[in-house]
Amino acid sequence: MVLVLSANALPVTARAQATAVQGAEPLTLARLEQLALENNPTVRAAQAAIEAARGRARQAGAWPNPIAGYTGEEITTRGSVDPRGEHGFFVEQTIPLGGKLRLSRSVFERAADEATMRAELQRQRIASSVRALFYQVLTSERRIEVHERLAALGSEATGVTAQLFNVGAADRPDFLESEIETRRVQLELNAARNQVFALRQQLAAVVGVPDAATRPLAGSIDEVIPELERDATLQVLIERSPQVQTARAAIARTQAQTALARRETHPDVFLRGGAAYNREHGEDTRRPIGWEGQIEAGISIPLFNRNQGGITAARAEETVAQAELMRLQLALRAQAASEFATYLTAIRSAESFRADILPRAEQAYTLYLARYREMGAAYPQVLVAQRGLFEMAREYLEHLEDAWRSALRLQGLLAGDGLDAPDGESQGIEASTRMGRE
Repeated sequence: MVLVLSANALPVTARAQATAVQGAEPLTLARLEQLALENNPTVRAAQAAIEAARGRARQAGAWPNPIAGYTGEEITTRGSVDPRGEHGFFVEQTIPLGGKLRLSRSVFERAADEATMRAELQRQRIASSVRALFYQVLTSERRIEVHERLAALGSEATGVTAQLFNVGAADRPDFLESEIETRRVQLELNAARNQVFALRQQLAAVVGVPDAATRPLAGSIDEVIPELERDATLQVLIERSPQVQTARAAIARTQAQTALARRETHPDVFLRGGAAYNREHGEDTRRPIGWEGQIEAGISIPLFNRNQGGITAARAEETVAQAELMRLQLALRAQAASEFATYLTAIRSAESFRADILPRAEQAYTLYLARYREMGAAYPQVLVAQRGLFEMAREYLEHLEDAWRSALRLQGLLAGDGLDAPDGESQGIEASTRMGRE
């Protein structure tokens, strides 16, 4: 039993998409980027992280709440002939000194700066992913066109072979080989259509609009691929990369944490004042003494806890952040070098295939088919030329896709994927800003 898949054997959803795409208004790359920045959920998550950091900054700079309460001394029991005792109230306030509130607020302000850079990184990721998927879809749709053309050529060759076979000028193996090659091209065409369906779904996911999967795209892979210069591209990558900016913001935050940790042992002042009504009778007046005021003041003494562990931890986190910046810059250089090698190879190969290799392969196939029609060439020669043309067309599109992908990744500063979750805020910020404000 032989299982044959035709080019029309698309999934139901793929056929429905192909029908819907025809009548919809085309989407430009700029419009897709705008929709993605408006609808991708990671943008909202990154913006919420900024608001959270700013809220913590406001909270960190707030004064501790005062404590108010009741006091009572020498209270007599009910029914006493000579009631005595004092009843009053007090208010207690802790006053942080040494600028600890300002330094605590500074830590979260730097965290807000870091969250802002992470949000910018996320926007760069989204834009880069949209551009890459945009040109991947265009390339895959062009691949469908190429496969359809190759399928038509294969059908033509099969028809010629069938005619020659009917008049006894061709052998049955030649006819079978032509049918096999035609069905092979049809299978490749079916795979290309399925790939377009999958890529369109990915594009719609990054954009955050399901309708984007059923809309045609306004663009062409025949546009000039950006010409990039190695040293200039690397310099821009290191200087403007949101990842590098985020790492630098993390260093500023850890430096603020170190400054706060060093100031934690600075004494705080505690003030307590109030008034109490003394019901004890005076010796002279024989009347209750009445209201009496009181005030207390104290200061914390850094005798046992000098926050040595907190300072050591803060310095270590600062070292980690500085090392992370160096690691990131080295990693970006390595990635850029690898991506640029792929870009140069792909763009030069695509140019060579388009200008020289493909025209020659098509001409060779056309000549062999014409000679075979005139019985001047054997069918294996036609088959080899047909397969060569097919492979050359596929390689050309692969090189073209690689060139676009690498160029867009480099222009997108190697930011990453648009559906990756925004990087989380650094741990340990809360622990570094303990101010005793329970």
